[in-house]
Amino acid sequence: MKLLAISPSFDIRFVTVILLAMGLSTPGKSEITSLDSNNIDEILNNAGVSLVNFYADWCRFSQMLHPIFEESSNVVREEFPNTKQVVFARVDCDQHSDIAQRYRITKYPTLKLFRNGMMMKREYRGQRSVAAIADFIRQQQVDPVKEIQSLDEIKTVDRSKRNIIAFFETKDSDNYHTYEKVANILRDDCTFTAGFGDVSEPERFSGDNIIYKPVGENSPDMIYLGSLSNFDLTFAWAQDKCVPLVREITFENGEELTEEGIPFLILFHSKEDTESLERFQQEVARQLIGEKGSINFLHADCEKFRHPLLHIQKTPADCPVIAIDSFRHMYVFPDFQDVAIPGKLKQFVLDLHSGKLHREFHHGPDPTDSTPGLEETAGEVASEPPESSFQKLAPSETRYTILTRGRDEL
Repeated sequence: MKLLAISPSFDIRFVTVILLAMGLSTPGKSEITSLDSNNIDEILNNAGVSLVNFYADWCRFSQMLHPIFEESSNVVREEFPNTKQVVFARVDCDQHSDIAQRYRITKYPTLKLFRNGMMMKREYRGQRSVAAIADFIRQQQVDPVKEIQSLDEIKTVDRSKRNIIAFFETKDSDNYHTYEKVANILRDDCTFTAGFGDVSEPERFSGDNIIYKPVGENSPDMIYLGSLSNFDLTFAWAQDKCVPLVREITFENGEELTEEGIPFLILFHSKEDTESLERFQQEVARQLIGEKGSINFLHADCEKFRHPLLHIQKTPADCPVIAIDSFRHMYVFPDFQDVAIPGKLKQFVLDLHSGKLHREFHHGPDPTDSTPGLEETAGEVASEPPESSFQKLAPSETRYTILTRGRDEL
């Protein structure tokens, strides 16, 4: 493991003095809970929302954040005095490396959000100021479930978004509490709606129930058939509906996706070309469902991501284009029209994992490979292997101390 160099001349006392003069730090008032292996599960599991600062004392960015984080806690505590409603906590990753490994901490400081002990996928990446952090926590307190007053409101839901709609006899029930918990966790991925009592009665002919309305006016609804009192089953069903197998990569979520640390299989397509996207989604689901977790399936707007296309000697006029970015190199799927050939897309991914794509970059096609046209394709790529483009979306080294992990040569 290699650490980025940090300036030895940095003096946190100077920053603290400035912050005190600006009224941004009030030592002695903060209620930051220090977490260790003995208390972390109990504290996080018993808190509605927890914001945890994973830090290292030697990291200058961690030092800069400390007084801001403490004052943010003070501000939030005044608005939400219930200590089980919101918790500000911290982990010294040098002292508790086991916790750092458990939550895959690769940079300092990292601010992760937890709900009832479950770590949210999206960490805090906003401005490092008291106002911004406090506002972030306020947003987490907003009820993600919109209550409907009439079933007619369902007809007007935004079908450009993923919608989950539930019908309950009463708001004070275990079924609804499960739904509310699921909605809080997936609030950034789906729109959640609920009806109660007389309003929902026509839809409760078989009891409380949940339906999913996919994107698109003509997409059929899907009904949850599991137990509503079982959180794990309900969450797994909702997550499957709210988080698509093939996600869109944007400049806003690029850092988050890059930090997951697994290669990208990307379809570059024009925004209007929904047919190619549907074909890609179908083939990923058909051929590559078993590879979920070892590679991220993404699609990207050709116009917005012209630069990565140039890296592989393509332009928006060449789209749709499929490529792999391994965070070292980019590899091009020879012909998008071959995507439906059984096993073709899967073999492309398997060749990444086996090292074949990288090997052929430098040495041409394997002697035993007799695939027609492969020699010409490999020869062209081997002449100038394009470097990864999406690794540039990784966290900025001017905001974090990055713990660089050894990557293989894929």
